[in-house]
Amino acid sequence: MTTKVAVIVGSLRKGSVNRVFAQALAKIARPKLDLQIVEIGDLPLYDQDLEAELPASVVRFKSQIEGADAVLFVTPEFNRSFSAAIKNTIEWGSRPWGKNSWAGKPTAIVGATLGAVGTAAAQSQLRSVVSATGAALTVHPEIYLNYRDGLIVDGEITDAAFVGLLEDWTTKFADWIARLRQPTLSF
Repeated sequence: MTTKVAVIVGSLRKGSVNRVFAQALAKIARPKLDLQIVEIGDLPLYDQDLEAELPASVVRFKSQIEGADAVLFVTPEFNRSFSAAIKNTIEWGSRPWGKNSWAGKPTAIVGATLGAVGTAAAQSQLRSVVSATGAALTVHPEIYLNYRDGLIVDGEITDAAFVGLLEDWTTKFADWIARLRQPTLSF
């Protein structure tokens, strides 16, 4: 059985390097993980006044997160932090009170940027926020992609060493998900 992973790409731009990376990673992850991008561009800004009757886009979003076996955040880095779009998904996913879609969900974070330091600062801050939701976040191995022209061509990663790293990451994330899905023994 393939493990379904809801992928949240933190850049709303259709041609963003993070979307391109997420799509290429999805190919590498098969058949262990079925990475499916969850669209977030139609989510309204979080507003507690909307909780009484959740907007249809929020209901759809929460249903996709809850229906997945795990979550993967693919974050850009904007001004040394993650995007407002990701923060908005975290707010909606954790609300309304008592209906936290993130709780206990196996979760990982990766990211790509054109900058020299990858998405290290964004991922560090995002780990702190995601941990507060009760998601079961794994932090190893870390993937900080310094995107460059020619790295992904026609949806395929061209660097064999990087493909190997991503195959290893996929195996470790799949193992993390499987461990968390194991029933606990009670005595």
